[in-house]
Amino acid sequence: MTLDELPLGATARIIAADWGALVPEEAQRLRALGVEEGAEVRLAYRGVFLARDPIAIEIARMTVALRRVHARAMQVETMPSGGTASAA
Repeated sequence: MTLDELPLGATARIIAADWGALVPEEAQRLRALGVEEGAEVRLAYRGVFLARDPIAIEIARMTVALRRVHARAMQVETMPSGGTASAA
């Protein structure tokens, strides 16, 4: 499952990222914000218009807005409320 497919309010761990699908500067900015493999994220908001942009995720104590194309480059596995990852 990709990050853009995550249900609203769901928590997940990023297990892989297709950095090559992103502009290098955008990939670098996301990594600097902690959006990388192993990070635990929660989908906080999804845009309401046709493109459903932007997507907002909570990571650590931050809320980060992403374009849907960025979220689509992130493979995630969902996590139960207890915090341990499960296969998605």
